[in-house]
Amino acid sequence: MVLESTVICVDNSEYMRNGDFVPTRLLAQQDAVNMVCNSKTRANPENTVALLTLGSLKVLSTLTNEVGKVLSSLHQIEPEGEVNFMTGIKIAQLALKHRQSKNHKTRIIIFVGSPIDSDEKDLQRLAKKLKKEKVNVDVVNFGETEENTEKLTNFVSTLNGKEGTGSHIVTVSIGPSLSDALKKSPILSGEDMGGMGGSGFDFIDANQDPDLALALRVSLEEQIALAMQMSLAGVEDDMPKAEEATPVPSTAATAEADDDLGDPDVLADVMADPEFLKQVMTELPGVDPSSEAVKSVMGNIQKGNKNKKDGDDDDDEPGESAAKKPRKDN
Repeated sequence: MVLESTVICVDNSEYMRNGDFVPTRLLAQQDAVNMVCNSKTRANPENTVALLTLGSLKVLSTLTNEVGKVLSSLHQIEPEGEVNFMTGIKIAQLALKHRQSKNHKTRIIIFVGSPIDSDEKDLQRLAKKLKKEKVNVDVVNFGETEENTEKLTNFVSTLNGKEGTGSHIVTVSIGPSLSDALKKSPILSGEDMGGMGGSGFDFIDANQDPDLALALRVSLEEQIALAMQMSLAGVEDDMPKAEEATPVPSTAATAEADDDLGDPDVLADVMADPEFLKQVMTELPGVDPSSEAVKSVMGNIQKGNKNKKDGDDDDDEPGESAAKKPRKDN
């Protein structure tokens, strides 16, 4: 898992009194920062977070893995002054440079909801310096998007260079909340919290901890398979009870049906049916059948059942040939 130190820069200029984001820009920011802090520390308990204001240029919380301290300072922020974009980033960079855990990657997440009056060339020089020191910057652009989008986009593009993807910009128009926009953005969903390349475990870096990634994938497959078997076993219970006039099946027939239900071949045939699997997954609480993780697991289960069945058929052929081959008399 990625170890990271992050400085979150909050815009607390007078523009944050505006109510275009409910209830105000400042309070909308606070909800988003709350979510970001919890996301970072859940991704790895050793991750650290700090808090800085861009209006008053105060470091409210130094780098710490105790989210409570950061959130306590967060809710004390009041609107004041004008936004100091470049100065705020320089202070954040200095805080990251003096971090205790030198093996941590460094990141700045900056919220900008006020007009930026910094010169374009100065922004480019700052971006090149941050790139040289390997500091990634995620920008949340909201409120004054018409004036800031071009400047901030060029700033992030310079940070990333031609092949880099470590820095991101998320432009949020009026309407959706900042928290909802961030949930779907690369800042959180990628984290390069991103790691398992489509397997659905976005908080694991499979390259750094392949054993944990494999264990989680296997565990998910086992849980889904168990849920499917329980669902199959419950089919009989869900069937309507027979009326008195309906003939009661014999004990032998009932036993035979139970044996068929427990037959691995019958179970494999049923679980290989994609429509049945989709129906079962839809009925399971807390499982999204459209997610990549569930699709991957369902594909693995069907592929495994098919390979097992093909293997059983191959094993049976020599026996059948031997039975059909006439025995030579001595």
